[in-house]
Amino acid sequence: MTTSTTGKPTTKQPTIVFDLDGTLVNSLPDIVRSFQHSFSVLGLPEPDDASVKKLIGKPLEDMYAAFTQQHIPELVTAYRAHYPQHFTDNSHVFPGVLELLTSLRERGYACVVATTKRTDMAQAFTNALGLTPYLNHVQGTDDFPHKPEPDVLYRAVAAVNGTGIWMVGDTTTDIQAGQAAGYKTYAVTWGTHSKTQLATVNPDKLEDTLTPLLECL
Repeated sequence: MTTSTTGKPTTKQPTIVFDLDGTLVNSLPDIVRSFQHSFSVLGLPEPDDASVKKLIGKPLEDMYAAFTQQHIPELVTAYRAHYPQHFTDNSHVFPGVLELLTSLRERGYACVVATTKRTDMAQAFTNALGLTPYLNHVQGTDDFPHKPEPDVLYRAVAAVNGTGIWMVGDTTTDIQAGQAAGYKTYAVTWGTHSKTQLATVNPDKLEDTLTPLLECL
């Protein structure tokens, strides 16, 4: 509870925090393709799809470091040049997501994104997919610790003067970040990590879609 300028107590809005890629949006093919493309720009062998997919959710520099210790800044630059031109080639909002976000907001919850993408990229992406009007805030990770640290979650919630209650994501780092923040955690299996992987970090809920989230509130 906070205090307003009139001295009267005000209640912070309960807030649901969502990861973006692999959670609200099926964006993995475009991420993988842009990542591979950056290797071809530098004349390097492209990694296979499976090797890239398992790293999604980490900062770009960490993803590239899994394949090479050289040319990482150049690879990042090539990715950031290619991805915004192609990030809607195959990406789309998962079924039922817009209806879920609408229902949550009608029930009085704020819906925010906390992603490893940079904020400018994340906001451009949600705008391009028509997702922004369904969200209260889109927060990327800009020069502060990334998941599994909870910093991006805290910033997303603070942006709406909210109280975080659930973290929803598709990777173990999403769930670990939610746990570090003290939120309940909801893992969805339609994104990056399998049900078996997600179960290793003991989320409060482990589901194949986001629809059952409504039953948790």
